Parts: sequence; structure tokens; C-alpha cells
Amino acid sequence: MVKTVVEDVRFEEAGQQVVVSVRAVARDQCRCGLCGRRCPRYDRGRGVRRRWRSLDLSTAVTWLEAEVIRVECRDHGVVVARVPWARHGARHTRAFDDQVAWLAVKTSKSAVCELMRIQWLTVGAIITRVVADIDAVTDRLEGLARIGIDEISYRRGQKFLVVVVDHDTGRLVWAAPGRSEATVQAFFDALGPDRCADITHVSADGASYIANAVTKNCPDAVQGVDPFHVVKWANKALTEVRAQAWREARAAAATEQKQAHGRPRKDAVVPDRSASERTRLMKITRYALWKNPENLTDKQKTQLEWIQANDPTLYRAWQLKENLRLIFKLPATHAATALDQWINTARRCRIPAFVKLQRSIDSYKNAILTSISHGLSNGRTESVNTKIRLYTRIAFGYHGPEPLIAIAMLALGGNPPTLPGRP
Repeated sequence: MVKTVVEDVRFEEAGQQVVVSVRAVARDQCRCGLCGRRCPRYDRGRGVRRRWRSLDLSTAVTWLEAEVIRVECRDHGVVVARVPWARHGARHTRAFDDQVAWLAVKTSKSAVCELMRIQWLTVGAIITRVVADIDAVTDRLEGLARIGIDEISYRRGQKFLVVVVDHDTGRLVWAAPGRSEATVQAFFDALGPDRCADITHVSADGASYIANAVTKNCPDAVQGVDPFHVVKWANKALTEVRAQAWREARAAAATEQKQAHGRPRKDAVVPDRSASERTRLMKITRYALWKNPENLTDKQKTQLEWIQANDPTLYRAWQLKENLRLIFKLPATHAATALDQWINTARRCRIPAFVKLQRSIDSYKNAILTSISHGLSNGRTESVNTKIRLYTRIAFGYHGPEPLIAIAMLALGGNPPTLPGRP
């Protein structure tokens, strides 16, 4: 421990605890706990010695114990004096906080709690302190030029986060609860007018509340609807077609079964299981329809061939989805013509889900072509979102979004935690 003098060490057998009596070195005493400025002494605080949980010594719980005075700061008033071994207001040492933050990013919730002998809510408070420490010396919004903005659901009941990712580095640079223009505006307010002018490219999912905020704050920035979300729209339309086909097959199977049970006994025959088999096969073809053709297994290729032979409408919907996906692999000079052809084909396909989809794509056509020509994609944003979903599951039990945002910023913000004593 730096700037710390050890005065005494004792072992308390009752609780199997090690208590280390410490004090700050003379030059680090009587400093404001918030700004660190040397201040006049105000009083002895509560007049009792305080304890901070430290890293365990072997299997024994270890505490640091010291007398903490209060000082009178000209900016912050009467506050508890700063101690070099712990963050202001914390009941754990810096080393303890840093190890908990590292474990929260690297391991499971149960492992952190059991190893460090603390509750999960305490982990959330510690992570928030560590991230605040990093933010005090790091400007995450510095140097932004190409960004991706997206939303992610972190809890059932329409609970969302808006996240901003730097395209050039893949870092998560900002996150806040909400899903509205005001939420996105809060990001641009934090960025400031000068740095807003430095933003050259913005990719998003086509949501109007994002586009409006970007246009208002970065009028010169190139805005694009990224390919990931366009293909996601197509997959959603394909899922609707498959679900309708499965419902029709199930209804046909139920009708056949009812007719078979309704025949007189002397005329009873084995029910025709073709409709039931069709229902079963339609149910298990979901992944064959979703995956890219080059990634299909032999079994999934067989399922796709079965769809081609037995359900032309569903197979046609799959072709439309694939043709749309392939447009984003074309050079920008050919993409515009191919997209127009796709829109015309989908308009005449007589598949309601894709007729509706082509209207959306037609309205976003310019933004889609902008993404293709400028190479904009929310792929990195979606990668960050996938990791945030992992931390969402780990963070189950937090009472609010703040600890989740803190752990996401800690893990994905470009300043990962380190174990105490390591460089």
C-alpha cells in the first residue's frame, strides 16, 4: 500500500480475522476526500476507528483500521479526509475493489460472490466506483469520427439502453437507459458542439428518433442504415412466412386426425400422417432458413430441398431474403441497380410480409446505398450488444441499469480492469 504506514497487526480468533492498524503518511493527511486538496482539520469525525475490507490474508478476512478525521474544504465544505488505501466513501480498499471489478468481468456472478465473500449488490456498487475512477482520468468521447448508434433490451417490460460504439476502435463509448430522441440527444450534449462537428459517419437501424437527433446535431455527417439490420428485417419477414406455413400444416394435420377418428370402426384405416410429418418438418426447418447457404450442414441442406419441393411460397421467401443479403456484397456501382430489381421483384411476389418489407426498404433506399458506398456497418455495434446481453444475464439482480452500464463500460470501453499489483 502506497503512502500508508502500518502501526500494528493483530489476529482476532473470534471471527478468524486479521486487523491491520494503519495511518496515512504525514504529507498525505488532512486532504479533502473529493478533490485531494490539503485543508484545515475540522474534527475527529465520529471519534471511532473505521475499518475497510481488504484482500484476504490466506483464508482469514483482513481489515484495515484507522482513525479518520474530517477536514473543511473551501470547495466541498466539511468532508471526510482522504485515505490513500480506499476510494472516498467506500468500505473496501482499492485493491479489493480492483480485484472484484476484474472478477466481475472475467467470471460468473456466483464465483465473484463466493470468492470475495460479498453480496451481488455490493459488486454493483464497487464496479460503479471503479468506472467513475476511470472516467475521472479518461475522456471516452475524444477523437470520435465514425460511430454506430443502436438500442438493446436489457430487461423485460420495454427496458432499453441506447449504446454508442466507435467504428474505428470497436469501443463502447457511451450508454444510457431509454429509447427516445431525448436519450440520443443526451449523448450529443455530452459530446459538445465542437466534437459533434467532427462526426463524419453515423450508422443506425433506421429508427427515426436516432436519425432526427443526428440530423439536428451533426448535419454534415453521412447517415446510413446498416446492412445487419436490413437483413434482420428480411429474416423477420421470412419467419412470419414460415410461421404461417407451419400453422396451415398444423391445421391440416388436425383436420386429418379428426376425420380419421370420425370413421366407423369397420372402415377404420391408419391415419394419413403426411400432414403431421409436414408439420414436424416445417417446425425444424427454422435454422436451415436462417443460416447463410455456405454455413448449412448436410441435414439442413436436405431440409431446404424439402421446402423447395413442398412449399414454393416459403422457398420463394427464402430466395428473396438471400438475394437481399447478397446485394450488400456487391460493389457500390452495382448495388443500386440490384436493389431496385429486388424491390420490384418483392413488390410483385404476393407474399404479404415481403411486400411490406419492400416498402420499408424503398423508403430507406438512399440510406442503405450510403452504407454500402461508405462501408458502414453496425457489425461492431452488434458485437458489443451481444456481449452486453451476456453481462445482462450475469448482472441479473441489479435494481437498475446503472451497474449494468458500469460493467459494460468496464469490459468494453477500452480500459479493462487489472488485478491489483499487476502492471
